[in-house]
Amino acid sequence: QVQLVESGGGLVQAGGSLRLSCAASGRVFLFNVMGWYRQAPGKQRELVAAITGVGSTDYADSVKGRFTISRDNAKKTVYLQMNSLNPEDTAVYYCNLNEGTTWGPGSYWGQGTQVTVSS
Repeated sequence: QVQLVESGGGLVQAGGSLRLSCAASGRVFLFNVMGWYRQAPGKQRELVAAITGVGSTDYADSVKGRFTISRDNAKKTVYLQMNSLNPEDTAVYYCNLNEGTTWGPGSYWGQGTQVTVSS
């Protein structure tokens, strides 16, 4: 079993920055893809960014150049540095771990952390 605990959300003005953290416990392997997804009110959950244990990354087009995902394998922790935030980034952000060896969301989700960007 894997547990994921997110932290770092909050309220920020447009143009500001936030850093999200997701600490995993349990069986986490280098081949597991870890990622951040978000869900805004009335919208489907969508990929924000994902990273493999060796540092390969994938980003949604809407966040490229503004967000950076990173991973500390020793700490089993993944981070999301979010810069130049805008109101369209407002959502609940979820950490995810894919227990397999492929990209895409897996079975394990965190509880979510709210990010609100005011204009």
